[in-house]
Amino acid sequence: MTNVTTFMFEDDGTIPNSTLPLVVYKGVIQGGASACRAMYQRNKWDGIWLNGVYRFHHFHSTAHEVLGCVGGRAQIQFGGENGEILEITAGDVVVIPAGVGHYNTGDQSNNFQIMGAYPLGQSWDLCRGESGERPRVLDNIAQVPPPKTDPVQGVDGVLLDLWSVK
Repeated sequence: MTNVTTFMFEDDGTIPNSTLPLVVYKGVIQGGASACRAMYQRNKWDGIWLNGVYRFHHFHSTAHEVLGCVGGRAQIQFGGENGEILEITAGDVVVIPAGVGHYNTGDQSNNFQIMGAYPLGQSWDLCRGESGERPRVLDNIAQVPPPKTDPVQGVDGVLLDLWSVK
């Protein structure tokens, strides 16, 4: 796919980030929330939810996460305080490896809406990069298995190549 971009983020001492790239698919959802839900279900991503993105830096140490923008637009910072701010617009999908920080900067349209999900069998936790949580989350992140499918393209998806799952 030519509409796929990747970003790498190093551990900044607060947000651990990942050795796996963040993967952004631009304009791949056609049909809003129902189309996004169907795509996740077809590709066996679970725990589907519809909401926004927290307005504080956070990450998940027990699951990878996919965010599909099903309405509006927002500026999301990935990778912690020194990470990249990306404009995510309706139709975009972002796959976030366990440990990679993300944060809604607050610059968003009134109709911004995200549909998220996790690889089958994974459940998320909420981590903020606090010093006391670091040893536990580093161990958790190291144990999160790769997904069996790409949430956008299924078993033949580019994510599996990028994350060396195939």
